[in-house]
Amino acid sequence: MVYIKHEIIACARCGSAIECRANAPAKCMCGTIVLSVEEMQYMSERYDACLCTTCLRTLKDEYAQEQIL
Repeated sequence: MVYIKHEIIACARCGSAIECRANAPAKCMCGTIVLSVEEMQYMSERYDACLCTTCLRTLKDEYAQEQIL
């Protein structure tokens, strides 16, 4: 069995430590958050790097609130 070490990086928004699994996206923690194309675009316009699941949820909610206004 081959073990692949995943990189520990800082969330681009809050700075919390997250385990990046870019080489195994199906197992990445960010894969648990379902985002529309519009939501992904909204986030990518604000951040260039990975975000933790807490920030992904927060930004998803923020995007939804902006759509209501």
